[in-house]
Amino acid sequence: MPSIPFGSFQEIQQKWENLLSVCPADTLYLTPQWQEVWWETFGDGREMAGFLIEESEEVMAIASLSRQNGVVSLMGSPETFDYNDFMIRPGYESIFFPELLHRLAKTEFGTLQLYSLRESSPTLQHLPDLAKQQGYSVEISEEDVAPGVALPASWDDYLAVLSKKDRHELRRKFRRLEAMDTWKWYCISDEDQVAARLDDFLTLMRMSDTEKAEFMTPRQEGFFRDMARRMSQLGLIKLFFMELEGNLVASSICFDYGSSRLLYNSGYHPDYSYYSVGLLLHALCLRDAIEQGKEYFDFLRGSEPYKYHLGGQNQILYQMVVKQS
Repeated sequence: MPSIPFGSFQEIQQKWENLLSVCPADTLYLTPQWQEVWWETFGDGREMAGFLIEESEEVMAIASLSRQNGVVSLMGSPETFDYNDFMIRPGYESIFFPELLHRLAKTEFGTLQLYSLRESSPTLQHLPDLAKQQGYSVEISEEDVAPGVALPASWDDYLAVLSKKDRHELRRKFRRLEAMDTWKWYCISDEDQVAARLDDFLTLMRMSDTEKAEFMTPRQEGFFRDMARRMSQLGLIKLFFMELEGNLVASSICFDYGSSRLLYNSGYHPDYSYYSVGLLLHALCLRDAIEQGKEYFDFLRGSEPYKYHLGGQNQILYQMVVKQS
């Protein structure tokens, strides 16, 4: 079945969203809005190489790809996409992956790079053997981890899941914070309010970690602002703040997508680290997710210790490189 190239995200947005909703790979990072913001920010020097496959006017698969210097890769990057994959209607894998390799062969590509594939990815299950049969070399390696925790029905049930030590430490830190009379936390999700308070978040983010400060280049900040705007328009963003003694001391950006809450990034004031304000705001975000009926709290990419203190269990992320032999 012939594949159809596409040159913009908007031209197939409705079909894209309909397909994504039934895909096992469904994630925030595969929405056309997220991908469009990335392309507008980082697309210089690349060309779109994506295509879709339709059957009876219904989209069965979408490959969102870009090409640069003979390398074809999934749209995005590990720095801005915690998860990535092809979008394939269940049961259509045996048609999609041969078409993918056929289409790539016609373009005389040198390398196919696939980043941030989850353990459950259909791509990991179907593509390696097929590519090897057609004479390609395939390398698969662990790229990172993305801890998360399945959420029970109540906060007390969640605390019971933690190790005895982590449960004791979390309660102790909350008691120390609650002994202060002047502290509060709150959430902002309105588009205008998010835009107005994003500077506060970025300030705390830069203050809390030199690596985060160095990462937030002008281009990255542009992406961050555009992404926050688009996600707030979709009603997906949750911007949390904590104040102590009248000062902003911590902030977290989360996204509510489907039955999950994703902790995307955060920052805190180092002068208030004694009160564990960063960790406790994460815990409050998690408690709020339980109260909102979410089923999974996703700490996303990275093995920072706080994720495990809050009950995170690793999900391994893989990368795959397919080359012509």
